[in-house]
Amino acid sequence: MKPTRSHTRPQGGFSLVEVMVGLAIGMIAVIVMMQVFSVSEGYKRTTTGGDDAQNNGAIALYEIQRGIQQSGLGVSDLGVLGCNVQLRAGVTLNTMAPVTINHASLPAGVADANTDTVLVVYGSGNGEDEGENVQAQPSTTTYSVSAAASSASAPGAFAIGDQLIAENTTLYQSHPGSGGCSLTMEPVTALSGSNVTVGTGVTGMTNGVLFNMGQSPKVRAYAVYGGNLTVCDYIANDCGATANVGNAAVWVPIASNVVSLRAEYGRDTSTPMDGTVDVFDQSTPTTACLWSRVSAVRLVLVARSAQYQKPGDNAKYGIPTAAEPAWASASTPINLSGFANWQQYRYKTFQTTVPMRNIVWAGVQAGC
Repeated sequence: MKPTRSHTRPQGGFSLVEVMVGLAIGMIAVIVMMQVFSVSEGYKRTTTGGDDAQNNGAIALYEIQRGIQQSGLGVSDLGVLGCNVQLRAGVTLNTMAPVTINHASLPAGVADANTDTVLVVYGSGNGEDEGENVQAQPSTTTYSVSAAASSASAPGAFAIGDQLIAENTTLYQSHPGSGGCSLTMEPVTALSGSNVTVGTGVTGMTNGVLFNMGQSPKVRAYAVYGGNLTVCDYIANDCGATANVGNAAVWVPIASNVVSLRAEYGRDTSTPMDGTVDVFDQSTPTTACLWSRVSAVRLVLVARSAQYQKPGDNAKYGIPTAAEPAWASASTPINLSGFANWQQYRYKTFQTTVPMRNIVWAGVQAGC
């Protein structure tokens, strides 16, 4: 019997050296991919952050610009500029003007440090900005105007529900325009021929003037608070109440990541006035004539990227913002120091000069 032979088949596979070489190659590939991903992510953050700032700033600028363009409708006459106007019981807006920068009625704290507030006023009535002359006053609550107040065939300058500001003869003819005139806004309750009836009324209105603010007058205050652009509707809320500071139901956020708002009046300083803007500054007018010289507003909004860059990444990507953004004004600079780590974000500035059309159309005021 022949002895059997054992045949051993060689085993296939990788040697230890081959495995180590494969691992090294794989690790190098992973490192390269991570480097590419890191660079790509940096570019993505920059691009996305820029898009966010672009969108937020554009929305915010459009909202304020639209209001300033309409400002002064119904309140651009010398007879009402600078007056204190009671908007409703318990709420009075002192020194009413088409646009006011940093209005004194707004309490401290409604805006972030080193930012401005902008208060815009305009009406929606069908009447003239110069107002309607009162021919007679049959009763305290009824004013008779020069033509039919309203009719089915030919609607006039008034409608039931319109908000009126009545200025009697004495105030209109000797109007100081510096807060010395106190007026009241109240709605039209009835119309009959040339008669306009209101709820309370003002005495001595014969040869006085009715200023029609329309069905939905706008008195809106804009402020940057908590890194958002907010707006307060003075018709619905008391924007000047300290208790409302920080209340999001009163100061409503309308654009996020807006960190600065700066504004300046465009004023005609010529003697006599010639209707041309000569300087931009924040000097608040003190008389009706001085208010009539403000025919434009220059402003800038600063929007911030939502992407925060860690300080540890500065060596790799550079500091996102080394210096605060600048704009056309040197006397009213942008100051972001109130925000912690402000240099770790990227910013976009939006600046424009907005003409106040209703003031421009009023033209050069005699005696101003």
